[in-house]
Amino acid sequence: MNKFRFTIKLMAIAIFMFAFASMAQAQATRTWVSGVGDDANPCSRTAPCKTFAGAISKTAACGEISVLDPGGFGAVTITKSITIDGTGTLAGILSAGVNAIVINVAATTDVVTIRGLTIDGACTGLNGIRIVGNMPKAVNIEDCVIFRFSGLGIDYAATAGTLGHLNVRNSVIRDNVGDALGATTSAGQVKGTLTNSSFTGSGNGVHAKINSRLTAEHCNFSGSTSNGVLADGGTGVIRISNSTIHDNAVNGVSAPAGGVVGINSCDIYNNLGTGALASGGGEVDTYGNNRILANGTDLCATCTAKTPN
Repeated sequence: MNKFRFTIKLMAIAIFMFAFASMAQAQATRTWVSGVGDDANPCSRTAPCKTFAGAISKTAACGEISVLDPGGFGAVTITKSITIDGTGTLAGILSAGVNAIVINVAATTDVVTIRGLTIDGACTGLNGIRIVGNMPKAVNIEDCVIFRFSGLGIDYAATAGTLGHLNVRNSVIRDNVGDALGATTSAGQVKGTLTNSSFTGSGNGVHAKINSRLTAEHCNFSGSTSNGVLADGGTGVIRISNSTIHDNAVNGVSAPAGGVVGINSCDIYNNLGTGALASGGGEVDTYGNNRILANGTDLCATCTAKTPN
């Protein structure tokens, strides 16, 4: 009887260790996807998965999904800190009829990084990258192209939290029906930093909505069916430096309904409406060092002059 019990205990320990090893394998710090992978694989370097959705459940929080070779890796919902990196591999997401990437994290301390992806809405995709629920500590979008969505290229629409950061660097967001980038939150504040990026051919180039405070430097806002830059909602703020704002169908920059736009060393030209327009209690701050020309209306008569300190 004692021998039998001992054997049972050994079997129980073996089963527990096997289960623990399987669990550890399922939550690797780095996983891999390949255009010729299989989601039944463990997502290791030598046995990669096929899709981001297949890999994310096998990737530990704060881990990374890396792309081995060219491919379309499918739409994905992100619920934890993670990096998806397709640098140098022609990695993409083709998301007809759905959101390409939804970020809906469990904790406001989570950080999500999307790097080196081509995200194509194929004209029917809903939004390129959509942030909902809790505001993550940071969402970093680096070296990406996001285009042809029926909604927004980047839709920051969180509803909970105190402070979130959105960082867009070296990226192109273009040819979307909605805004190239829209940012708002119903609680707290979202802060955004836009650097060396283009927001073109969409509804508004960048739309700073309620509870958003954005800055942009060395960016391009052009070819929009509405405004190059719009700040509204009473608490939408964007300050732009060393950037070009041109060839938009309405205004270059617009600040209605209590929004604030700051322009510093910017070229604003060839916009069909007004180059820089403040209306309805909005404010456009200028330091007098912008070039505003060849617009439907060039004078910045409604701007607020600021003196550099």
